[in-house]
Amino acid sequence: MVNVVLRELKPGDLGWVIHRQAILYAEEYSLNCEFEALLARICADFIKSYDPDREMVWIAEIDDVVVGSVFLMQGSDPTEARLRLLYVEPNIRGAGAGSTLVTASIERARAIGYRRLILWTDSALSAARRLYARHGFVKVAEQAHTSFGQDLIGETWSLDLGL
Repeated sequence: MVNVVLRELKPGDLGWVIHRQAILYAEEYSLNCEFEALLARICADFIKSYDPDREMVWIAEIDDVVVGSVFLMQGSDPTEARLRLLYVEPNIRGAGAGSTLVTASIERARAIGYRRLILWTDSALSAARRLYARHGFVKVAEQAHTSFGQDLIGETWSLDLGL
């Protein structure tokens, strides 16, 4: 386990998250620039309607170097939150940064009073899917689609927060 420090969003972080995830997912899963556009749209929508009482972004750092992030965003249902844009740098995957980010999201969602935490992922992201399952998320739906230059299987996962 490494010493991961979580901090709040500051100027430049959204561009970094978009940049790093676009590059990593292109390298690891051959996703094209359509994925980068999706990342940019999610970040723009987040900032446009950001509610600090109901949402949060954590940037994970080790020795002041960004190694990951996650967004907790309001869902369309006021009792549901969405976990979005989780990523961890490849060189520290498996060292606890992802778990730290997901745990922070779950704890904050419970503190806010959300009843459920929902996320969307892809079947190819096996490490992320194992992380979600370890934290109690359950896959509730899947759908094949062609996006980002690939044939993919999107998955929706849900966590009942017990509230």
